[in-house]
Amino acid sequence: MTAPSDPPAADTEPSRRDGVPVPRPAAGTEVLTAPGEPPAGQAPAALSAALPVADRERVRRAAVGELAADKRAFSAVLGLNALAAAAGLVSPWLLGRIVDTVRGSTGHAAVSTVDRLAVAIVVATVVQTVLSRYALNLAAQFGERAAARIRERFVDRTLALPAAVVEHAPTGDLAARGTTDIDVVATTLRSDVPTVLIATMQALFIIVAVLVLDPLLGLCGLSCLLVIAVATRWYLRRARTAYLAEGAANSVLAEVLAATAGGARTVEALGLQERRIATAEAAIAGAGRARLGTLWLRSVYFPSVDISYALPVLGVLLVGGALYDHGGVSLGTVVASAVYLRQLVGPLDTILMRVELLQSSGASYARVEGLDMLPRTRTDADAVPADDRIEVSGVRYSYDHVGDILHGVDLDVRPGERLAVVGPSGAGKSTLGRLLAGIDRPRAGSVTVGGVPVADLPPDRLRRQIVLVTQDHHVFRDTLRDNLLIARPAATDQELRAALDAVDTGWADDLPDGLDTRLGGDGRHLDGARAQQLSLARVILADPHTVILDEATALLDPATARSTERALATVLEGRTVIAIAHRLQTAHDADRVAVMEAGVVTELGTHDELVTAGGGYAALWHSWHGE
Repeated sequence: MTAPSDPPAADTEPSRRDGVPVPRPAAGTEVLTAPGEPPAGQAPAALSAALPVADRERVRRAAVGELAADKRAFSAVLGLNALAAAAGLVSPWLLGRIVDTVRGSTGHAAVSTVDRLAVAIVVATVVQTVLSRYALNLAAQFGERAAARIRERFVDRTLALPAAVVEHAPTGDLAARGTTDIDVVATTLRSDVPTVLIATMQALFIIVAVLVLDPLLGLCGLSCLLVIAVATRWYLRRARTAYLAEGAANSVLAEVLAATAGGARTVEALGLQERRIATAEAAIAGAGRARLGTLWLRSVYFPSVDISYALPVLGVLLVGGALYDHGGVSLGTVVASAVYLRQLVGPLDTILMRVELLQSSGASYARVEGLDMLPRTRTDADAVPADDRIEVSGVRYSYDHVGDILHGVDLDVRPGERLAVVGPSGAGKSTLGRLLAGIDRPRAGSVTVGGVPVADLPPDRLRRQIVLVTQDHHVFRDTLRDNLLIARPAATDQELRAALDAVDTGWADDLPDGLDTRLGGDGRHLDGARAQQLSLARVILADPHTVILDEATALLDPATARSTERALATVLEGRTVIAIAHRLQTAHDADRVAVMEAGVVTELGTHDELVTAGGGYAALWHSWHGE
C-alpha cells in the first residue's frame, strides 16, 4: 500500500480536454527549471486560450530591424537589382531604334546600324542576366542569415519565458509557431523576398522608362493597371485576417492531435475514442473552412489579375496607333512602349503571385513575433542568497482566479535536511513544490532562499540553487551523453557514468554504443521508468544545494524506487532534499515530515513525533501497515 498522492488535479496536472492530458514542454518539470513570472499568485489563464499575435506596427519594426541587422548586404542587393533593372531597359529602347532605323533608311549603313543595335541588345541581356543572378544569390544569403536570426530569437524568447507561461500555453500553438510559421518565414526570406525585390526594381524602372519615352503613352498604359490596383487592394484588405484565421485553425488542429496522441492510453482506457474522433473532426473541419476562405480569395484575385495584364498593352497599341496615324509619335516609340509594358507583365506577375505567399508569411511572422508580447521573467541579477535556508511565510496561491489552493502556508526548511511532504490528493503539495522551485510566484506571502525571493533569482543561479524533478520527463533525440550533458556541459565520461550508476541504471551498460547511443526517434527507446532514471541522473550532475522530488520515482517499481531513493540519499548527502512523497517509507526515512491538508500545513515534525501525536499522519501510517 502507499500513502495517498496528489491526483491529476488542478495543482498537479496540465490542462485536460475530454479527459485527455495535453502534453506540454518539459520546462519547469524537467531537471533544470527557470523561475516563473505569471501574474502574482495566479496561473496565466488568459494565455492558455491563445498566444498573442503581433500587430502590423510590431511586425514592421521587426522587419526593419532585420534589414538594419544586415544593412550592408541589403544595400548591395538593392544596388545590384537597380543595375540589373537598368540593363533590362536597354533592349526595348534599342528595339524601337531598330524599327525607326528600318523605316527611315535603307542600304548597307542601315544594316550595319541594325547589326550593332542587335549586338547591343544581346550584351544588355547578358549583363542583366548576370547581375540578376548575382543579386538573387546575394539576396538568398541575406535571407538565410535573417531566417537564422529569427529562429535563434524565437528559441531565446521561448527559453526566457516563465515556465508557468510555457506550461499554460496551448501546446499545438507554440509548436506550430516554432516549426511551421518559422519555416514559412524562412522560405519567404530565402526565396520570395529576393525575387520580389528584383521584380519591384524592374517594374519601377520600366514604369519610369515608358513615361520618359512618351508621357502620354506611358500614362495611358499605366491607367489600365488600375484594375490590378483595385483587385489587389480588395485582396489585401481581407488576406491578413484570413491567413491569421488559417494559422490559428492549424494550431488548434495540431493541439488536438498532440493531445490525442499523447493521451492515447487514457483515451483507450476511458473509452473516449468517439469523443476524440469528434473533436479531431471538428478541428479538421475548422482548418478546412479556414483554408477554403483563403482559397476563395485567391480564386477571385488571380483571374482578375490575369485578365488585367493585357489591358496596358492593348491601350498603348490603340492610342499609339491613333497618334502614329496623326504623326504624334514614331512607330518605334509605340513599339518600344508596347514592349516595355509587355515586359512589365513579368515583374508584376512575380510580385502579385508572391502577394499570397507574402500575406501568409506576414501572418506567420506576426505569430512568431507575438511571442515577444508575452511577459518576461523578472529577475534580480544582483540577488545572491546569504545561505541555503528556505523559508515559506504566509503563502497563498490560486489557479485561474478560482480560489486559493494554498491558504497561508508557513514552512522553514533547514539547510541539509531531508523533508518529506505528504497529504491527501489535492492538498496542494505539488503547488508548494512549484513555488519552492521558483516556477510560480505566490499571490501573497513569500518564498525565499537565503533571504532572496526564489522567483527573483536569474535562471542560471536558480538552477545552481534549486532543482525540481517530477514524474514528468523528457528524452531528447540525441545521444545518451548529450542528454546528460544538459545538466553539466563540462562533465567527463567518468562523471556521467557515475551519475548513471548512482540511480541504478544497469541498462545503460548494455547499450550498443554506450554513452554514444542515440535515444528517441530512430534510436533506442526508453520506457517511462528508464527515462525517469535518466532525469534523476541529471539531478546528480546538476548538483544543486536543494532538490525537490515531486513523486520523482513514481514510474519505478517499488523495489527499484527504494533502491534509487537510497542511492540518491547517499549521493545527495549534505544537500537539502524536499520529497513530495507517495510512499510513506520515504517519509519514514526523512529528517522531518510536513503533512498538508486543504492547502495548509497541519503537522510538522519527525516521523516518530507525528506517529506518537496520533494525528492525520499517524492514521496514514497505520493504514499503510494494515493496522
